[in-house]
Amino acid sequence: MSTPVAIVTGANSGIGRATAVHLAAQGYRVFGTARNLDSTGKLRAMADTAGVEVETVQMDVADDASVADALARIIDTAGRVDVLVNNAGVGGNAVVEDCTPEQIQAVMDVNVSGALRCIRAVLPTMRAQGSGAIVNISSVTGRIGAIAQAPYVASKWALEGLSEELALEVAPFGVRVVIVEPGITKSAIFAKNVDLPPSVGAYDAHYRRMLQFYAAGIPQATDPFEVGAVIHHAVTTDDPKLRYACSWGGAELTNRAAFSDEAWVEVGRAVDDDDYYRRFEKTFGVSIAP
Repeated sequence: MSTPVAIVTGANSGIGRATAVHLAAQGYRVFGTARNLDSTGKLRAMADTAGVEVETVQMDVADDASVADALARIIDTAGRVDVLVNNAGVGGNAVVEDCTPEQIQAVMDVNVSGALRCIRAVLPTMRAQGSGAIVNISSVTGRIGAIAQAPYVASKWALEGLSEELALEVAPFGVRVVIVEPGITKSAIFAKNVDLPPSVGAYDAHYRRMLQFYAAGIPQATDPFEVGAVIHHAVTTDDPKLRYACSWGGAELTNRAAFSDEAWVEVGRAVDDDDYYRRFEKTFGVSIAP
C-alpha cells in the first residue's frame, strides 16, 4: 500500500500541531493547514525535532474558496486522502442571555461549517477509494451544557449531531467517522478565549464558575500528544468506536450514563460558589474548587 495521507486542520498549535507530528511519526504523509502560515514556525520546529516532515498549507476553514482550493491541491498532489482531522476551531464565552445571534454564527462558521467544508471536499475521494477516516474534534462541551460558554457549546453539540449522521451515511462506503471529545488539553485556545461579553449583570457567578473550571483544569491539562495517540488508534483499530473521550475531565464529563439530565440542572441551582463546586464534584467526580 502507498503511504497513507492525513490532513490536519488548525495544525499550527495545540491538538492539531501534536496530531500532525504524531501521525507523521507513524508513517503518514501529513498536510497541516493553518489560516496563516506565519504561525506554523513551532509546528515546523517540532517536526524537525521529531525527525519528521509536515507539509504546511494555507487554508481558512471559514472560507469556501480557500477550503476548496487548498484541499483540491492536496488531493492532486498526494493522489488520495486517508485521514481528515477537523481540528480547527475557536472558543466562545457567553451565557445564553448575553449571547447574540452574530456571536453564535461566527463560532458555528468555524467549528461546524468549517468542518463541513472540509468533509465535502474529501468525501468524493474517500468514496472512490472505498476507505478513509474523518475525525471531528469535539469537546466535553459537546456532551454537557457547560456553563457560560453558549456559543462554543452550541457549535460542539451541532458538530456531534453532524458527525453521528455522517457516520451512518458513509459507513456503506468504507469511511469511518470518529468523534474525539477532549477535556482540558494544553492548547493555545484557552489563552485566546478569556474574553467575556457585555453582560446584563445577573450572571457574574456563572462566569466566575466557568473561569474557575479552567483555572482548576489547566494545571492538570493533558499533553496534546496523548490526543494525537487517541486519534491514531481510532483510525487504525479493528474495533472502532464512534466517540473517544480523553484528557483531563474527559471521561467523567462525557459519561452521560453516570448522571441524569435532572442532575445536571441541579448543579445549576447552587446558591453560592462553594455549593456549586460541591455539586459539580458530586455529579462528575471532578473537583474544580479553588
